[in-house]
Amino acid sequence: MLRFLRIKHLAVIDSVELEFDAGLNVLTGETGAGKSILVEAVGLLLGGRASAELVRTGEDTAAVEAIFESGGEERLIRREVTGQGRSRAYLNGELTTAAALRELAGGSIELHGQHEHQTLLDPSTHLSTLEMFGGLETLAAPTRETFEAYRAAADALSRFRQLAAEGGARQELAAFQLAELEKAGLKSLLPGESEEDLALLAARQVLASAERVERLCAEGYASLYESDAAVLSGLGAVWKRVGELAAIDPRFQPYLDARDSIKSQLEDLAHFLRRYGDGIDASPARLQQVEERLALLERIKRKYGPTLADARARRDALRREVSDFHNQDERQAELDRAYTAGRAAYLGAAGTLGKARRRIAVEFARRLEQQLAELAMERTRFEVRFAAEPLPDALWTAAGTDQAEFFLSPNPGEDLRPLARIVSGGELSRVMLAIKTLTASARRGFTEAGDRPPSASAPGLIFDEVDAGIGGRVADIVGRKLRALGSAFQVLCITHQPQIAAYADTQFQIEKHVDRGRTKTTVRRLDPPGRVEELSRMLGGAAITDGIRRSAREMLEERRGGGESESRGLSLSPPASKQRTQREQRPQRRGGAED
Repeated sequence: MLRFLRIKHLAVIDSVELEFDAGLNVLTGETGAGKSILVEAVGLLLGGRASAELVRTGEDTAAVEAIFESGGEERLIRREVTGQGRSRAYLNGELTTAAALRELAGGSIELHGQHEHQTLLDPSTHLSTLEMFGGLETLAAPTRETFEAYRAAADALSRFRQLAAEGGARQELAAFQLAELEKAGLKSLLPGESEEDLALLAARQVLASAERVERLCAEGYASLYESDAAVLSGLGAVWKRVGELAAIDPRFQPYLDARDSIKSQLEDLAHFLRRYGDGIDASPARLQQVEERLALLERIKRKYGPTLADARARRDALRREVSDFHNQDERQAELDRAYTAGRAAYLGAAGTLGKARRRIAVEFARRLEQQLAELAMERTRFEVRFAAEPLPDALWTAAGTDQAEFFLSPNPGEDLRPLARIVSGGELSRVMLAIKTLTASARRGFTEAGDRPPSASAPGLIFDEVDAGIGGRVADIVGRKLRALGSAFQVLCITHQPQIAAYADTQFQIEKHVDRGRTKTTVRRLDPPGRVEELSRMLGGAAITDGIRRSAREMLEERRGGGESESRGLSLSPPASKQRTQREQRPQRRGGAED
């Protein structure tokens, strides 16, 4: 769950800090006050896209940080965005990546923004929704893996057939290129060894300055070992004086103890200078040899590179290709077998996944109709329709060979039609809430939502304007549904509806005002009197009367008093098959929340 959120210099927000609680947290305020900016801030912490437009005018950097709690462990996540659009991410003070944030924070909170209303209308997302509801990841994973293996086998077979079709011309070219690379004698690298071209460049630099290098080596060796004033010869007198000083002051003793090591290092240096100077082959022939080898390697890199590693990889690929030409029939049979086996494995995994999807789709439809009935869509019929035939080979994907789409009829007597063609804005909001309730509850493993509040380690769900297009009685039902969700999850909800806000365990008011010519958004946690005033504003607008305040107070008392028992009647349990598995695998806990 999300414990703490701090935002600085993000859009119209200068500086905001919020501490969230378990249960249902609602954020209310006038349209345009900046409520959705809070959702965008959390999206950044979940690895969302960063852009320079997010940085507040006049500031260099925007920053969002939060404390997430999961399984009793707290994680501090921070995301910074610069005015140039660059971003940095931190986990517990250490640099990390946006992808790592998606993986880590995603286990603590799920963000369901306004765009998901449109995502729900895309049939390509419907299969993944079924899989989330049914817990089919163990079947979806083999389908993805076998698809990748099948595609690799198909590509290898296609390349081989293309080469075979090109015939002698291709074989001749491959043989010529391989011969050129083999003649170049590219060296394989040992661990820690530099590429040959880099070593030759270093050698050429030494050879070009060979006379100077030899002179410097000779002078250095003489200074250490051979001259009348040689350093090594004079060290004896130095150590004698240091020994006398150590007898007077012990602070000189460490230097005296190091004399053997210093002498050994200087002797090693002297011997290396002598060997290095004597070992230089300064002949023009050696320099010419290095230049010619470098020129050859540069030609190889231009043709097969851009690096020697690339050229070696090309050589190895050509070796396999030429070998395939020489063993064409055997290679053809081998690739055919791999393709056939890969195709069969993929179709087997996809078929198993498809059967599970069809089985879970029936239960999903039944459960969704129940959820929609609780959201004042009592006569709604819902169905998941699969294409009669599997997808053709060219359209196979890692998701399998199925095509499916959600069909719905919200009114009696109307035919079931694709979801995108049937629902109004208010209906779509309720369908989305019902689906998220089912998938989140099923995936998180909760079996009931009777006790309040949830565990401090319960995962979080954020809903941005789930109340779009609804009002009155339906808004009250949605509020009860969100409160029921708050029994199993930490729920954060942005809403314009007082009926929903009244069900909150915790309410925040978001306000926008102008201070010294700058627009600022502020957020404050409301106490009971503050909630009455905010609900009064939501009920009556600018003209707030004592009667409206009484209505707001009564609404709060009714929701807080009746919400507990009413929320118990809203079903949050996962599919029956999954309940059986959960009962077998782990002990039940009151409230359904697992730490």
